[in-house]
Amino acid sequence: MKLNTENLEPNAIYHIYNRGINGENIFKEEKNYLYFLQRYGHHIAPIAETYAYCLLKNHFYIALKIKGLEEIEVFYKNKFPEKINLPPVSRIISHQFASLFNGYAQAINKSYNRTGGLFEEPFRRILISNQSYLAELVFYIHNNPEKHGFVKDFRSYTHSSYRSLLHTAETKLKREDVLGLFGGKERFEAFHANNQMLRNLDKFMIEFD
Repeated sequence: MKLNTENLEPNAIYHIYNRGINGENIFKEEKNYLYFLQRYGHHIAPIAETYAYCLLKNHFYIALKIKGLEEIEVFYKNKFPEKINLPPVSRIISHQFASLFNGYAQAINKSYNRTGGLFEEPFRRILISNQSYLAELVFYIHNNPEKHGFVKDFRSYTHSSYRSLLHTAETKLKREDVLGLFGGKERFEAFHANNQMLRNLDKFMIEFD
């Protein structure tokens, strides 16, 4: 088994990440980013709460919390009222992520005349153990476009949650929870401004093997 592929558990917080197979771009053009987020909202929002995300050309990072057992079971019963027996909750969670990735890959294949898998399998996940770790992870996720040279200042990048978390428009992100990790909006902005060279970011570095 590959590292960081354990079952996702209810009420647990994770760093979810993946990339295109063989490093291939998973977002071919601008409209693909929006489509991915739409599919994410459809498949993942019912079973998880999202703190932060960043979509790059050939990979992505997401910080999320899996919802509670009862909430996931209610979702499944409402979605499949004809089914008598509930599957294990880990299977429900896995099915939702598989539906996201497989459905997105099929759409990309159809649109761009390609065949085969698009994402590396299985997608990776790291359990987040405490709130300070989560706060630093949120910064790490937002900082990636700058780290990888896509923009000079990650705060201008349009395919991450940074600007949405600062906005007042309605969002599916857990905005208040995230800002609360930092002590409010102003401290959230200050942390992101002052910690662009955060020394302990090395602990978030991930490998695809």
